[in-house]
Amino acid sequence: MTALSLSPNGKAMPLTSTHRSSGDLRADRRYEYARAAFDEKDFEAAADLARQVLDIAPDFAAAHALLGRASAALRQDGEAVAALRRALELEPDDALGVRLDLARLGALPPDEAISDGYVRALFDEYAPNFDRHLTGNLAYRGPELIADALRRACAVRTRPSRFGPTLDLGCGTGLMAQALEGSCERIEGVDLSPLMLEKARRTKLYDGLHEGELVAFLAGRTDAEADLVLAADVFVYMAALDAAFREAHRVLRPGGLFAFTVQAYEGEGYVLGEDARYAHGEAYLRGLAARTGFAVVLIESVSTRQDRGRPVPGLLAVLER
Repeated sequence: MTALSLSPNGKAMPLTSTHRSSGDLRADRRYEYARAAFDEKDFEAAADLARQVLDIAPDFAAAHALLGRASAALRQDGEAVAALRRALELEPDDALGVRLDLARLGALPPDEAISDGYVRALFDEYAPNFDRHLTGNLAYRGPELIADALRRACAVRTRPSRFGPTLDLGCGTGLMAQALEGSCERIEGVDLSPLMLEKARRTKLYDGLHEGELVAFLAGRTDAEADLVLAADVFVYMAALDAAFREAHRVLRPGGLFAFTVQAYEGEGYVLGEDARYAHGEAYLRGLAARTGFAVVLIESVSTRQDRGRPVPGLLAVLER
């Protein structure tokens, strides 16, 4: 069985790898009919079929999520919120991604829209085709842009563009390590998705790979151990970045660099976009850098990927400890 979610480019996709089942064959078949109706935008049929599923299997979280999404599409917000909240009660880790739907309906603060469980399930599903889709269909080039920015930042600071111990946050399949191959004394990566980490392991470029959330990973590292901390296209799944900045500053040596990309927001602070990604403003990044003790080497406008053939506005920053 499958559940609906969003791909890293914000489009609907099924989470087929979770093999979701209600435990009742009749309910599972009706659920598949409901999914098909939803995909065809027949939301009334999808909602009706989802209710039939729940008559048979009342604790089937995926059917509650589908009922919630179909009801939201029909502008029946009361039923939508109730169904989505029930799905979240049944699966608190939120691999189904219903927190995003609740946030869009105003029933959950935007800061709480994306959970670790959702990101893990999303990228486990996406892992087999990640590199080809990201670098091909979306023309993703975040790691290459960061590598170039680091070379320029090192020239500004009159230091060699070679780095000591390096930490790659949200390392995914290892694209960042590939872009910096031969430039780091040693590099360790962390990611929520075990399937993405397995692909990173195959590159043979990492000295260590860790499964976990990036702030918790940094919190477990020793003071001033790293020369470079990287975060390529990972902060788009985080709202406030205070803890990440604070821990990155702590683990960096004096003179160490913190390089990352974000999706750009023209306003103050940050916002959850329609593409299910957070965007951060330049003033927010500069203010946070100052409060956590970083010096800004550069912050510049870039586009790390495309959406529907158009560049997605972003920012690239290199900060110094």
